Amino acid sequence: MKIFAVGMNYALHNKELHGTLNKTEEPVIFTKADSALLKNHKPFFLPEEMGRVDYETEVVVRICRLGKGIPARFAHRYYDAVTVGIDFTARDLQRRLREQGLPWELCKGFDGSAVIGDWIDKEQCGDVQNITFRLDVNGQTVQKGCTADMLYTIDEQIAYISRFFTLKTGDLLYTGTPAGVGPVRINDHLQGFLKDEKVLDFRVK
Repeated sequence: MKIFAVGMNYALHNKELHGTLNKTEEPVIFTKADSALLKNHKPFFLPEEMGRVDYETEVVVRICRLGKGIPARFAHRYYDAVTVGIDFTARDLQRRLREQGLPWELCKGFDGSAVIGDWIDKEQCGDVQNITFRLDVNGQTVQKGCTADMLYTIDEQIAYISRFFTLKTGDLLYTGTPAGVGPVRINDHLQGFLKDEKVLDFRVK
């Protein structure tokens, strides 16, 4: 099982972190280790030695068939379920790595950094490229977005990734985060919603 993620896929998030609204020339792809996956509403244990850790709320899709070199017009056939996930990012470490021109794996792929919610069948979601989602922390909405605002659509992401990797059943794709990312603290209660349905509910320990 592989975990793919897309960075800088919402313009306003790009501006809050990088000061630009520009679209990248190609999707920015990174991967997470399989040990990063955190499911079944289990708590996230904050690695305090890593400094500030930010939530990044994302729509996640589940790959349902084998594919390589998939044209974008056929990509919708390759995922069958949708949910909300959190791409936890060790922000202080990320800044240090970026300054040194080093890869992101340590700040993005550490254990528990890929939280996943309960799956909803894609057919129940309607137009996946027009889904609202949000994150509440301690009962307050801190981040919200709509997949219509993506710079690269889900199908375009799948087509691009499949140029380099063979997609397999069970692989996951975190499709990018909108503006509003922020730090988590011990005892925070995080709840994620796809449209108005709660699919994610866990605490920080």
